[in-house]
Amino acid sequence: MKYLSRSPEETGRIAKDFLETLQPRGLTSVVVALQGDLGAGKTAFAQEIGKILGVVDQMQSPTFVIEKIYAINFKGFKRLIHIDAYRLEKDSELLHLGWEEITKEPENLIFLEWPENVSGVIPADAKRVLFKFVDETTRAIEI
Repeated sequence: MKYLSRSPEETGRIAKDFLETLQPRGLTSVVVALQGDLGAGKTAFAQEIGKILGVVDQMQSPTFVIEKIYAINFKGFKRLIHIDAYRLEKDSELLHLGWEEITKEPENLIFLEWPENVSGVIPADAKRVLFKFVDETTRAIEI
């Protein structure tokens, strides 16, 4: 599906529709790979997801801390894990942070920015969301 977003509100509606398609798997986490250039809307999308899921903390991009974990209660998901792999240079760096363990927990809903930096450890069944600039105020979001 392809969408156009011209505002945080439109991004929020797209995020809400996307969330409705997600279900826990039973054996592993659901991983959502968010890909696009700097400023294309990856973090804004993750922030809208957080709002919808009831995260009360201000979700900032975890660029410097790499990973932030938020408690949620949504369709059996108990944790929203937001990871930013922008500063990672190889798969082993994500593995060192416990990637294998967190992806084995079916209660984890993981949103990963910059999946191309750690492509070798992204599950084949990860959901992928691609963000592109259309112009200064419009983003294309492809799910």
